Amino acid sequence: MKKIFLLIAAVLLTTAAATGQTTSRWGITAGATINEVHFKQKDIVPSKRAMGPQVGVTGEMNFSGIGFGVEGSLLYSLKQGKVNYGERTVWSTLGAGNETVSMHYLDVPLHLKFKYHRLGGIESTIMPLAYVGPQFSFLMHGNHSNLNKYSPVSVYLDMGIGFELMERVQLRGGYNFSIGQSFHTKMLDENVAKNRTWYFNLTWFLK
Repeated sequence: MKKIFLLIAAVLLTTAAATGQTTSRWGITAGATINEVHFKQKDIVPSKRAMGPQVGVTGEMNFSGIGFGVEGSLLYSLKQGKVNYGERTVWSTLGAGNETVSMHYLDVPLHLKFKYHRLGGIESTIMPLAYVGPQFSFLMHGNHSNLNKYSPVSVYLDMGIGFELMERVQLRGGYNFSIGQSFHTKMLDENVAKNRTWYFNLTWFLK
């Protein structure tokens, strides 16, 4: 998947360099995450989804006439999950119960984006878009460090769809999941957990 993304991006960048027909801009992004802590052993401990904020900046470069572009963001994201450690004696004896596991990340998603712009003029009002690419998440802080060992860097596959309104605002919903582990428990054979995250955000582009 990563090799395919890099190949397509290289072709588009080569085309853009040859034609010189590109536009770029950046904007402010804000939204929310809905995260699930998914354990490799599903029955190890009950877990539920939890919400967190997302905020940062997004930049994009579009290749005129073909609908494709690339974008990158720098986002603070709080990914959380409710985990009932208290259902296992090994954790309840430490005083752990129904805990909210909170992971504060600096997310760097890199997307190949497509905007469907052949709508007979309607695209200046509303234009559908889709995107896919890798995301690199750098952990700034994780709570309950006495229970969990966190990975300092996580790699995700990120994808989503949305709309661009009035050539200025982008509304999108997306999903990403960690390819490697997000953290593992320090007890019960170090069970691996991964983040699976739905998110919704808005980007206001500055012109």
